[in-house]
Amino acid sequence: MFNEREREMEKTSQPKICARCILPETFPGITFNAQGVCSHCRQFEGKSTKLGQDKKKYEEKFLDLLKSLGINSTGGLQRANSYDILMAYSGGKDSTYTMGLLKNKYKLRIVAVSFDNGFISETSINNIKRVTDRLGIDHVFFKPGWEILKKIFLAAAERELYAKKTLERASTICTSCIGLVKSLCLKMAIEQDIPMVGFGWSPGQAPVQSSIMKNNPSLIRMAQQAILNPMREIAGSGIETYFLREKHYSTPGRFPVNVHPMAWEFYNEGMIMEEIGKFGWTAPHDTDSNSTNCLLNAFANDIHVKRYGFHPYVWEIANMVREGVMDRAEGYEKIYSDQSPRLVEIAKHKLNAE
Repeated sequence: MFNEREREMEKTSQPKICARCILPETFPGITFNAQGVCSHCRQFEGKSTKLGQDKKKYEEKFLDLLKSLGINSTGGLQRANSYDILMAYSGGKDSTYTMGLLKNKYKLRIVAVSFDNGFISETSINNIKRVTDRLGIDHVFFKPGWEILKKIFLAAAERELYAKKTLERASTICTSCIGLVKSLCLKMAIEQDIPMVGFGWSPGQAPVQSSIMKNNPSLIRMAQQAILNPMREIAGSGIETYFLREKHYSTPGRFPVNVHPMAWEFYNEGMIMEEIGKFGWTAPHDTDSNSTNCLLNAFANDIHVKRYGFHPYVWEIANMVREGVMDRAEGYEKIYSDQSPRLVEIAKHKLNAE
């Protein structure tokens, strides 16, 4: 069950790793039994059958949602005055595959929005252009002012900005980026009367139970304030442009439904890479093992590991291993393989970080 890298780790001061998934003993709240199996794997035992049932249920719920919105499953657009869905499109493999499903399988009319954080791989930028052209999808690039982004990223590199629970799911830098992406997409969907917002979350990032979720204005207000307040202190009132205003909350009926179809769709990285290759997507060679679009990710990961003792992607990858959509050896390599110090230095240089 243990590979050569793990045997080497046993000889060093590296943390203990779950024998079944890949969570380390440094992960918050984790425990191990005598067989070296973590508490999260033990809690998952016997749930694989229910997970399969839930996936079928949520795919059916999505089809029911389309019908309730007046969207024909055969592709005939009945809501002629609007797009069916706004896709948060990073240009990475998962969001590319998800967008292809929404277009080709579910026949939706899509507007894709890509957030340029100043660190998008050149290969990814070309992928975004090719894929949206091949799929015939309207597309918007959104790039906030660099000075604002730089201030936020530097602050996130220096200290914790958000609730401790967020640390289990993503680095502080990534949480900042995703917070802006989600806010901008929600704001645009409300303003354009688009009934759904699509995300390319992997099966390990978010549970199937959250794969179809109507945005609740009250909860959104609290969630946005949790991100906005620290950002405002760092970057000033200009950051408020990217978040909802009171006028948006005054029309709660226009709040869209968030969907992430890969929670119920079949997931296999080899299959995904083959499929998105048909759209003109090519894998970048200048990103780390857990990103296919962002040059900042390696720096964000490096800071998180040094600060908290565990990789910010380990929860996502461990879930995928546990659910059987990724084998353990592949997951282990994604988290514990040696990463290029050059990628960290590139981001530090651009940010002028110490």
